[in-house]
Amino acid sequence: MSTIEKPSVSAPLELLNIPSLLTEEQRDIQHTVAEFLADRVRPHIGQWSENHYFPRDLVPELGKLGLLGMHLNGYGCAGVDAASYGLACLELEATDSGLRSFVSVQGSLAMFAIWRFGSEDQKQEWLPRLAAGQAIGCFGLTEADFGSNPAGMRTRAVRDGADWILHGEKMWITNGSIADIAIVWAVTEEGVRGFLVPRGAPGFSARDIDNKLALRASVTSELTFDDVRLPDSARLPDAHGLRAPLTCLDEARFGILFGAVGAGRDSLDSALAYAESRVQFDRPIGAFQLTQQKLADMAIDLNNSMLLALHLATLKDKGAVGPVQISMGKLNNVRAALAIARQCRTIFGASGITSDYSPLRHATNLEAVLTYEGTAEIHALTIGRALTGHAAFSG
Repeated sequence: MSTIEKPSVSAPLELLNIPSLLTEEQRDIQHTVAEFLADRVRPHIGQWSENHYFPRDLVPELGKLGLLGMHLNGYGCAGVDAASYGLACLELEATDSGLRSFVSVQGSLAMFAIWRFGSEDQKQEWLPRLAAGQAIGCFGLTEADFGSNPAGMRTRAVRDGADWILHGEKMWITNGSIADIAIVWAVTEEGVRGFLVPRGAPGFSARDIDNKLALRASVTSELTFDDVRLPDSARLPDAHGLRAPLTCLDEARFGILFGAVGAGRDSLDSALAYAESRVQFDRPIGAFQLTQQKLADMAIDLNNSMLLALHLATLKDKGAVGPVQISMGKLNNVRAALAIARQCRTIFGASGITSDYSPLRHATNLEAVLTYEGTAEIHALTIGRALTGHAAFSG
């Protein structure tokens, strides 16, 4: 009688041999980031999240590793390809969404805004410091009453001689209270413009939002500008209209669609390990059909999300990715990762609601990720507009 060998347990993203799609350099970058996080962050992230603590002392280490603005060229930035940046975001969010959010805001919002729309003096002053983690940036677009409709923002900048007077408030700003420089968007007589507002500018204050149930290992703030006086040299000279900040958001959303895969992968990895070690009715729960059905469905969704992310990275490097494609990636991958994290929690039973295991932490984080930088509804309507030619919302 022949013996059937027990198959080896496969990592979820190896089922389709996805690592074979990556270059050696891309795999090396992913491995380096994963090793760093395993040593410096993973042993502590559960406690940091529980205590609502962001490890600010980690920022220079992220800079030394080349993760800050890593997809930008020059000014101390690494200039890697889109997939390499995405894979770094994947590993960051596999550890925690809050850490990936910091890197996304630093590199794809604050730094990208300066890199794309700033003057040469602004780039020389800020980009090397931000890339090295010697300074922290934030991005002030969202307001309490104008999230999905930034065109309605109330923050104003008015000319006063050679200067500008900035007045208004911004809400839900990652890195807000720890930022050395804030990129702030305001309405002017000439349309929406961006301004660099340094920490300590008279009239500029920040208040942390502490009652969060998600992204607890991250700083989220409200920014207030009470007649802040700025020289014209603080204005981003090449930023004209609302398209400028929206272009920055597309840069950040690209990192999110990779990051979501990381949260889903970590949840599934954790559930696979638990399903093998947890014994009920004299056998591991991973041997039961219902558990295997859950694991198989989640692995399929995770692999599909990863293939979509890599496809969009290829388009991005060709300069062929646009807002609709980014909306598809963000909506699909965050939605899939959230479903995976929730389903993985069920495999842990009662233990899944504790901070001993990551899926529920990922799920609560992903609830925020589903909303920020474009809600699921707005991304769906963006896709619908592309399909039908009818705009269901303005903007």
